[in-house]
This record gives sequence, structure tokens and C-alpha cells, in this order.
Amino acid sequence: MRHLLAAALLTVMAVPALAQTTAPAANPNPSTPAVTTPNSGNNPGAPAAGANSFTEGQAKSRIEAAGYTGVTGLMKDKDGIWRGQATKAGKSQAVSLDYQGNVVPK
Repeated sequence: MRHLLAAALLTVMAVPALAQTTAPAANPNPSTPAVTTPNSGNNPGAPAAGANSFTEGQAKSRIEAAGYTGVTGLMKDKDGIWRGQATKAGKSQAVSLDYQGNVVPK
């Protein structure tokens, strides 16, 4: 009986602790965030269609953070893209903001 108990104890000690593994990161590719920051650069395919959760005020703030002033006429289109007019470097132009936070001049 002692030998059986000792063999069982050695077997348990030899098995690696599986419960101590770490979970994978929530974003497996952190170089492509769901929402970009004003200094991170735009997605080359932007503006990307998708469910946009930015409010009009947040969209305006995001566009202003990208260096635009006088943001007007913001409206969300059927693709979830905020579109409006803004001025940058003295030039008035159409701008877009997609669900990823990409600000794109048109």
C-alpha cells in the first residue's frame, strides 16, 4: 500500500500545473486597434464602413484632435461614417470619420 501511495504521489508531482497558464491577449494583433488615436495614422482603407458608436460631439472632437477647425454639417451616413466640412491649414474640405476613429479628408 505504501508503494502504491508513493507512486501516485510521484505521478501527481510530475504532471505540470495546467491551471497556471495565462490567457491570450484580448487583441491578438495589437497593431490594428479597433479605435485609432489621432497620432497613430490612418487605416489605408479608411473610411471603413461599420457600426459607429461615436456621438456627433465625439466625432467633432475627434476630427478637431486631428488638426481641423470649424467642423460643421456632421451627419452619419448609411455606412456608419460621419461626414462633414472642416478647415485645415486654411483650406475648407470634406472630412469623414469611421468607426475605427480614422479621420479622412476627401
